[in-house]
Amino acid sequence: MTPEQPGEVTARRAPRGGIVRAATLLIALTAVSQVLGFVRDAVIAAVFGIGAALDAYLVAQSVMNLVLALVAGAVARAVVPPVSRAVAAGEPERADRTVRSVLTLSTVVLLAGSLLAYAGAGQVVTVLAPGFDAATADLAVRLTRIVLGAALFVAATDVLAAACQAHGRFFASGVQGVPFNLAVIAAAVWAGPRFGAEALAAGFVVGSAARLVVQLPAARAAGLRLRPRLGLRDPDVREVLRLTPPLLVGSAVLNVNTLVDRAVGSARGEGVITALSLGFRVVHLVDALLVVTVVAALYPAFSAVGGPEQRAELRGLVDRTTRALLALLVPVTVALVVLARPVVQLLFGRGDFDAAAVTATATAVAFSAASVLGIAVRSTLSRAFLAVGDSRTPTVVAVVAMVVNVAGDLTLGVAYGIPGLAGSTALSLVLGAVLSVVLLARRHAALSPRALAATAARTGAAGGLAGLAAAGVLAAWVPGGTGTVAAVLQVAVGTAVLGVLHTAGVVLLRGAEVTDLTAVVGARLRRGRRRS
Repeated sequence: MTPEQPGEVTARRAPRGGIVRAATLLIALTAVSQVLGFVRDAVIAAVFGIGAALDAYLVAQSVMNLVLALVAGAVARAVVPPVSRAVAAGEPERADRTVRSVLTLSTVVLLAGSLLAYAGAGQVVTVLAPGFDAATADLAVRLTRIVLGAALFVAATDVLAAACQAHGRFFASGVQGVPFNLAVIAAAVWAGPRFGAEALAAGFVVGSAARLVVQLPAARAAGLRLRPRLGLRDPDVREVLRLTPPLLVGSAVLNVNTLVDRAVGSARGEGVITALSLGFRVVHLVDALLVVTVVAALYPAFSAVGGPEQRAELRGLVDRTTRALLALLVPVTVALVVLARPVVQLLFGRGDFDAAAVTATATAVAFSAASVLGIAVRSTLSRAFLAVGDSRTPTVVAVVAMVVNVAGDLTLGVAYGIPGLAGSTALSLVLGAVLSVVLLARRHAALSPRALAATAARTGAAGGLAGLAAAGVLAAWVPGGTGTVAAVLQVAVGTAVLGVLHTAGVVLLRGAEVTDLTAVVGARLRRGRRRS
């Protein structure tokens, strides 16, 4: 029997409350990694500003992600069902054989893909960033060949993390982002000024290796051995191979949007790709801090009432959750529009991140702000679809959203640059959320569209009026300026005015959504504490 890792739980003999505590720990550690990742981006922005170097680095990452999207992410998710069943059946050797076979196959495929991408890096960069000039394209090719060195590290880490979670071990997968972010930050600060973007690429590889090193003790504690094995006739391995293709669709959808954004952005001038990336990073931070935790806390509750005979209970839970998230995030979305410039100044405005960089990134934040709502609603409703056993509809919605995003990039993005590209992303996410609402209600009767529409109208009206008032107060009474002190003052006053007025508006319009959110999440957390 292997010893327990500190802070981890073994699924075979842990009580339900222990698993709840482990999941809570995973959420907390993931939040820490997200915040540290934001610090990483802020440091990189301060050292490099926005320009050709960071644009090339982001495109190099896109090339590696294109390789990884073919195998790593989908395989990591596909390996969980057979390994979980083997662990539950008390057959650790069977689980080990499956993981070893999957790792071996992934290594072979990714090694071949990485070698092909290395040899054809010039052609790939030309396709992904057709607007780069010769010097930037050459830099992107060099960075691509460096970053590809991380492909095997990332793939092995993802598969091992998924396998360890199937064994009930969560700590390593939650904390592995910390050494990665620290490695990239160190590379940017210490080597970036001397070696340029090559230092970032090297830091990416070193950080990816550090993620794998952190995962290895948990893998050993779970009884997983890192020895090659080809078990193509193994039923569990065949199941992984069968599950992987549909999961690739989801990975491809996520990557296509980013690839098209950056391809069009490469022709709109230096720094456009970086501004879009940093702008959406702000939006994603809101999602990570406010949405992921709520959805993670409620997903088990959705699953518990996913049966046909419990549809009314599921509908009530989904209604309250979605309406409460709208009430919580509408003012956040309005704040991102009204306060985009001071927020960007406060988060990134130091070092080589000059006034032009602040303006470009603030534009990306303002035009992508509605993405917060789209991400929140789609994330919540996709869990509801899965709870009733429908995995097809979320995939269809994702494909439709991708088509809208690509069409918007090729029209609005080409015509208007950053506003068009950021707006296309927001439009696609909001449309995907609306489509999810309609399909969940029609196909599964698990949502009340009229109640949700009433909440959207109520919170939208309150948020819009509060945003106009906050913008007026800032323009009339708060000193302007581009320094940190001015940004802090603008964000503080704007947030206070917007928050007070929006809350008052919701109360006057008799909205109970925030109370519902507190009640639903609180009940879920209290239930978890009682089980522990």
